[in-house]
Amino acid sequence: MFQVGDYVVYPMQGAGVVEAIEEKEVLGEKRNYYVIQIPSSKMRVMIPVGKERKARIRMVSDRPTLEKVLNIFQHGQTDTTLSMKERYKINSDKLRTGNFKDGAEVVRDLMRINHNKALNQSEKQMLESARKLFIGELGLIKGISEKQATEWLKNKVV
Repeated sequence: MFQVGDYVVYPMQGAGVVEAIEEKEVLGEKRNYYVIQIPSSKMRVMIPVGKERKARIRMVSDRPTLEKVLNIFQHGQTDTTLSMKERYKINSDKLRTGNFKDGAEVVRDLMRINHNKALNQSEKQMLESARKLFIGELGLIKGISEKQATEWLKNKVV
């Protein structure tokens, strides 16, 4: 499904590049693995070929998708009537999907809420994780550094 050099997203881990497809023997069974380098966490992961769908690994979003997501990011509504518990569950579910739009909504909503009142520790951690995932994919799509993507993000949420 993926080729060496493809930009991919591994939900809850981040955006990266398929560095290689290697054959490894594990428990006496030879199998091919995608070797994915994830720059934001300086992590290297190996996913068995054929298991990428179960792991929800997907290609990095394209520019038209980015434009739609950025529009939602800047102009979408944030539901401020939810309790912290309800919001946390909804946001956790969104992040698990690995969907770029869902992740962007989590970042947007938590940044907006944090702007008005301090988030609790678990939501702060969620925001930091979601922001890291969003920035990683944004950087790959736009061809900019993580630092540039971070600066861009700081100016976009109101």
